[in-house]
Amino acid sequence: MTDEPRLQTQPRGGVPDVTDTLEGFREVCDRLAGAAGPLAADAERASGFRYGHEDWLVQFKREGAGIVLLDPVALTRAGADWGMFNDAVGDAVWILHDSLQDLPGFADIGLTPQTLFDTEIAARMLGLHRFGLAAVTEHYLGVTLAKEHSAADWSYRPLPRDWRNYAALDVELLIELRRKMQRELKVQGKDGWADEEFRYALQTGMGPRREHPVPWLRISHINTVSQDHQGLAVAKALWEKRDELARAYDIAPGLLLSDDSIVEAASRKPRNAREFRMIRSLNERVRMRTGGEQDKMFERYAPIQRKVKPSVWRETIRRALELPPSQWPVMPAPVADEEHANAPRSMKLWATRHPQRMRLLQDVRKVVSQIADDTRTPAEIIVKPQILRNLCWTDEPRKRDVAEFLKSQGARDWQVNLIAASVSRVIM
Repeated sequence: MTDEPRLQTQPRGGVPDVTDTLEGFREVCDRLAGAAGPLAADAERASGFRYGHEDWLVQFKREGAGIVLLDPVALTRAGADWGMFNDAVGDAVWILHDSLQDLPGFADIGLTPQTLFDTEIAARMLGLHRFGLAAVTEHYLGVTLAKEHSAADWSYRPLPRDWRNYAALDVELLIELRRKMQRELKVQGKDGWADEEFRYALQTGMGPRREHPVPWLRISHINTVSQDHQGLAVAKALWEKRDELARAYDIAPGLLLSDDSIVEAASRKPRNAREFRMIRSLNERVRMRTGGEQDKMFERYAPIQRKVKPSVWRETIRRALELPPSQWPVMPAPVADEEHANAPRSMKLWATRHPQRMRLLQDVRKVVSQIADDTRTPAEIIVKPQILRNLCWTDEPRKRDVAEFLKSQGARDWQVNLIAASVSRVIM
């Protein structure tokens, strides 16, 4: 690591164009097939602008092929065979930073990485305190990246040059970064641990998406009306109408109606035109103010926003308020079975209601903390804090087989082998 990191403002091979034709796609596949070594990969979405979470740009780099930028939406519509891409890269290791952000989108497209190296997971395992890509490249390569467009509307076309530059920089240094981190993982004796984590991330990221069992309960601060069942009916109706319109217009739901507005309407329950007008946010177009270039991006969606009139929300609220109590929703009851429920996070609750469990948790944490110090690995990487809380959330911990319990909670073999015996001694 150098004392003065140098700033890299663009890829060494220049800023590539976006490939969006079948002819260009086939040429990219030929280039990648003729190259060798691991494949650096990344993706960009249009979260906050469009309804879905699909990738609007995917970036790759392979030594001998350079950097390529692909438009997956245009290529898929044109009939691109993504199996051709998979064949071109074969069993190459895919290098990603924070892979769980990008793997689901790759799976949706039809990309099938066989092996993974995640530079963020490696950074956490190696004990770094800052895990962003720019911070990690600065630490290991002495290079800081010029990155300014992470929250851009990546569905916009044509992509400006500086956006393409940003996207290309995301994969420019990943291959070199992996070499450095691989060596460090081996020096610290953590290469086997890392391989397990990479396999777990790959399996998780390429698996089925986890859908929320009750999607409308994702409304921010919905708990403020959790005891008001008629208010919940209003919130549910507004969320469902907003989702229906957002899907139809392909716009982010929050650009049609904010969560705060939904909760306010649920709390106040406007029953006539005057009360409805008093909730200003229900009568005004959602305007995003970031103080930067994003404001112009959001304004591109103003014509769609104007199509949804305030009367839509008023009518939705009216119908919800007319529902009989038998049709009012209720918040799901907490899981009664402690064996399958997540233990509470509040240490105040532990201390006041279950002091014995609290003492056990403190003892277990102390043991894990010592193992963390001995192995120079953050405790939260050795085992998720929630797993330890779940382990100790019982009055009869001695009945639990610690190793089996850790496995049932999703701990990997290396984690179980590292802490199970020590934790068992504390519990017994």
